[in-house]
Amino acid sequence: MRLEGLMKPFKTDKKYEELMLQIEREKFPIGIYGVSESARSYIINGIYEGIDKPLFIFTSSDMEAKNLYEDLSFYISEVYYLPSKDVVFYNIDAISGDLRWERLKVIKEMVSKGKKIIVTSIDVLSSRYTPIELFKEYTTTLKVGKQIDLIELSERLVQCGYERMDMVDGKGQFSIRGGILDIFPTISVYPYRIELFDDEIDSIRTFNVESQRSIDKVKRIEIFPAKEVILKNQDILRGYNAIEEDYQKFISLKENKKNKSLVDKIKKIVKRNLEELKEICSFETIESYIPYFFEKTSTFFDYIGDSYIIIDDIQRCNGKLESVYTEFEYSYSAFLQRGDILPRQGELMIPKEILMDTLELGKVFTIESIAKSTSILKPRALNNFSQITPSSYHGQLDLLIEDIKDKKQNGYKTLILSGTRPRGERLVDTLRDRGLEARYSDSVDNIGFGEVVVTFGNLLKGYEYPEFKICVISDQEVFGKAKRKTSKRASKQKGTSKIKSFAELKPGDYVVHTNHGIGVYKGIKQIEVQGKKRDYLDITYDKGDQLYVPVDQLDLVQKYIGSEGKAPKVNKLGGSEWTKAKAKAKKSINEIAGDLVKLYASRAALKGYKFSKDTPWQRQFEDEFPFQETPDQLTSLEEIKKDMESDKPMDRLICGDVGYGKTEVALRAAFKAVMEGKQVAFLVPTTILAEQHYTNMKKRFSDFPIRIDMISRFRTTTQQKSTLKSVKEGNIDILVGTHRLVSKDIEFKDLGLLIIDEEQRFGVAQKEKIKSLKKNIDVVTLSATPIPRTLHMSLTGVRDISVIETPPEERYPIQTYVVEYNDQLIKDAILRELNRKGQVYFVYNRVEDIKNMASYLQKLVPEANVGIAHGQMTERELENVMMKFMDNEINILVCTTIIETGIDIQNVNTIIIYDSDRMGLSQLYQLRGRVGRSDRIAYAYFTYRKDKILTEVAEKRLKALKDFTELGSGFKIAMRDLEIRGAGNMMGSAQHGHMATIGYDLYCRMLEDTIKLIKGDIEKEPIETVMDVKVDAYIPDKYIDDEVQKIEIYKKIAAIGSFDDLMDIKEELEDRFSTIPDPVYNLMNIAYIRSMAKNFGIEEIREKGQEVVFQFDSRDSFNDKLMKAIMKKYNKNIIFKLGEKPAFGFKLQTINREDMLGIFKNLMEYLKSEIE
Repeated sequence: MRLEGLMKPFKTDKKYEELMLQIEREKFPIGIYGVSESARSYIINGIYEGIDKPLFIFTSSDMEAKNLYEDLSFYISEVYYLPSKDVVFYNIDAISGDLRWERLKVIKEMVSKGKKIIVTSIDVLSSRYTPIELFKEYTTTLKVGKQIDLIELSERLVQCGYERMDMVDGKGQFSIRGGILDIFPTISVYPYRIELFDDEIDSIRTFNVESQRSIDKVKRIEIFPAKEVILKNQDILRGYNAIEEDYQKFISLKENKKNKSLVDKIKKIVKRNLEELKEICSFETIESYIPYFFEKTSTFFDYIGDSYIIIDDIQRCNGKLESVYTEFEYSYSAFLQRGDILPRQGELMIPKEILMDTLELGKVFTIESIAKSTSILKPRALNNFSQITPSSYHGQLDLLIEDIKDKKQNGYKTLILSGTRPRGERLVDTLRDRGLEARYSDSVDNIGFGEVVVTFGNLLKGYEYPEFKICVISDQEVFGKAKRKTSKRASKQKGTSKIKSFAELKPGDYVVHTNHGIGVYKGIKQIEVQGKKRDYLDITYDKGDQLYVPVDQLDLVQKYIGSEGKAPKVNKLGGSEWTKAKAKAKKSINEIAGDLVKLYASRAALKGYKFSKDTPWQRQFEDEFPFQETPDQLTSLEEIKKDMESDKPMDRLICGDVGYGKTEVALRAAFKAVMEGKQVAFLVPTTILAEQHYTNMKKRFSDFPIRIDMISRFRTTTQQKSTLKSVKEGNIDILVGTHRLVSKDIEFKDLGLLIIDEEQRFGVAQKEKIKSLKKNIDVVTLSATPIPRTLHMSLTGVRDISVIETPPEERYPIQTYVVEYNDQLIKDAILRELNRKGQVYFVYNRVEDIKNMASYLQKLVPEANVGIAHGQMTERELENVMMKFMDNEINILVCTTIIETGIDIQNVNTIIIYDSDRMGLSQLYQLRGRVGRSDRIAYAYFTYRKDKILTEVAEKRLKALKDFTELGSGFKIAMRDLEIRGAGNMMGSAQHGHMATIGYDLYCRMLEDTIKLIKGDIEKEPIETVMDVKVDAYIPDKYIDDEVQKIEIYKKIAAIGSFDDLMDIKEELEDRFSTIPDPVYNLMNIAYIRSMAKNFGIEEIREKGQEVVFQFDSRDSFNDKLMKAIMKKYNKNIIFKLGEKPAFGFKLQTINREDMLGIFKNLMEYLKSEIE
């Protein structure tokens, strides 16, 4: 027990004895009065230590539950928080799964044995659930050596909600390939790969989703259901018939017969649901149909069993239940009248009387801050405590020290929480300097009277109990905002890969072949030549010409990505048009590459300022960050500091998701620059954002003598003048501003660092201006969805990129719904947010009738205050509205996409986007990132209009968003957006045409090669070696069956560039698909030989008659050194053929045919060693 010393005064008190006696005599309900806020956790922990069963705590709202859960985590580790789930009737196209995984994790705890605390909000009691026995029955344990029947297991998995895929890439999925089962259980961090020998489990390993490679071996795993509705075959049958019966009954009612539209609507819904049920055993809104499937559903009380129950603030809980029931009744009748649901769906809730009666029978404690009389759960035993919640010190140490001295004299035991260990040790030093004796201790076994102990940990608020003479001061009161220390396992960075090409090929796609142009991909064909089999890609060109490309040359073929929605022109085989188009593009690429490289080269050649190592102040500044840094934040920061400490000017792009702490990284860099007496310019796209960064920085830098100012339209001309003057004199350290910052009249005395926020918002012209601002200063660019140009530039190595992908703790995933627009839904969504005192963004992107939309919403939700914001208002109007919105005078803001630029309002947690199918992906993504910035669950509704046929592109977009509902996918979104939007204006408009004619990937590759050429990384453009020898080289169907994965592996093999790559692929194939067959080995060897031959300038290796000819591309490549080397070792096997394109022939009769590839491999390796 870490906090023995803190609990002792309570546990040795007479009151505790009485309480334990009441429990023993079962005097339930037991009332506990006089405790509130964080002090509750002290008493609850006391009770928990004295009982031997689990404890369920119910609060009046999700928020309360979350807070209590956090406070309890300070005392014990086995405490869980169950987020509540909304019962929804709407047919929703997509719901994000994160909430589902959270809930399942806790349900698993609820059905397994052991003592624990579950905290949740009271409304979970009202719903019906899947029978508890099913959860127990469908928990499967697999261990090495156990025998399993794969067919039976996969049926079980499907019944309990797992989805069978070709390849596992998310929770709740499994796949079977031959004797390998991959599964991602909902409750684990990594997916598992289970390898069978016959029907016995041979090994179990965790693997990485990104790279599909194994990480570690484990002995046993547990698989828990992936959905909250588990259906056996007989349940599905029962449900099917019950739904059918209820539907027939409903439409044959007298009042419904006349109503044709109602009948049509419900018919469509029921028909769709029943069809899906037949085919895939489930459908989207199945949870609202639970009453049809089971003879007897469970209630939450079945999960509680005979555990103890604590109800916090009985009146508010009762009020919450009332409103849950009224809301349900209301939406049930509304939906029923509209023909959206069937009558028996009203049985989703258990009647309130039954709920109350069951509660009265339970082992219930009630906790109240003040004794009030209550009609329900009247306590049979009372316990009064007196407790005070101290005031907050907001980091003012003097007040804190006065108070502690006071307590010391009165003989209190004082415990101060410091959040983290280093902070605690520093605090002890500070207190000692101020003449207050304190000690730091990790475990608090004992506190003497009048003693002050500091330890790590967090509570939301402090508390004191005069009767026990204890006082706890929370870290928030000492330091301001809490710093949550979380123990995060460092993720294993095995095989995360940069994305090689943006797309998987599917038959029917347009592809670009480097030498032959654009054609249509038809699939993989196996062709037998002289008894040897090989796989070829079948590509059709104009007039039905066919081209077969051997799969080992797959790197010559790419999926075509051009402008959005336009089909490219298919080329003629052997015609000259492709060569012309390529030459044209080449010319323009040369120009652009030249310019780019010049700019970057002149930067690289320039000497920038070399910053020195961190100062002690830097450490202090970084420790004051109120949150736990994520691993990515720390690596980005290290990279930035390394760049700053070198003498090259830094140019780094930080891609991090919205709210992932990019700004913090930038501020630390700024602090470092200021410590060296340099000035920092912080450039932001909008005035409001400037204001926000400014106030934010003032707060963050408040403990240090750093002068921050801002320049924007908020400031009067005189103010601006004086600012300019101080900047010139060097009296300002950090200047925040909009693009006014780059205008001619601003001069810095000594600018050292430029930070650009939300890069995607600046136009090209502004960017160029910024670039010319100073060629040799360090630049950091922040962006959540980098625009394609920067994205690809940085991947091709002209610019450095740091990605922040891990979400900070305490950030909830955003519940994202993709739905058809309907009034009821919008009304529910808005009211839900207003009821929890939040605010709503309603994005409507047409300025001309935005006013009508606002008044329509006002009618829909009369109790709300609606405001309007759009880009055609004057700055002042806009600022007024935004300020009102920030101060909560307006609670629904109808606005255009003007809000997508980084305004950070914690209280807005619902966003509704009208006609979302009309916006770009990165835009939708940015918009979604505007909510969910606090610790509440946020909702995003992407709506599209009823019966509006979505364009294919729009549908792809919404699909992508649905795929990426987890936070942290801005980077992936930019990738996907590249595909969908085509590469747009990667290099400006002139380039766009060339890109459309030759396709984006090829364009990028040509650009990359050209840049390397100009930079001098390579001497001449690389050639592509063609290798054609008669061996079996393909991937057999029984090794990899799924076409998409087959192509992916072919691509990886074709991209082999070194021995390490070869070994890497070998390891991956053995890991993912078990032992490698010979034809696949041959394929890998061919790719490896090609990659080495390329370096010697060999352009083809071809079997002709009795020899294999190695032909060079020119005389320059075939030099004396090479010739001598070959003579030295291989003179018996070789004939030289000299001419324009020299070659040598390798005589096949001198060797065994089986060893051919091995010998060529050795030959290449030998030449490499000789020449180097």
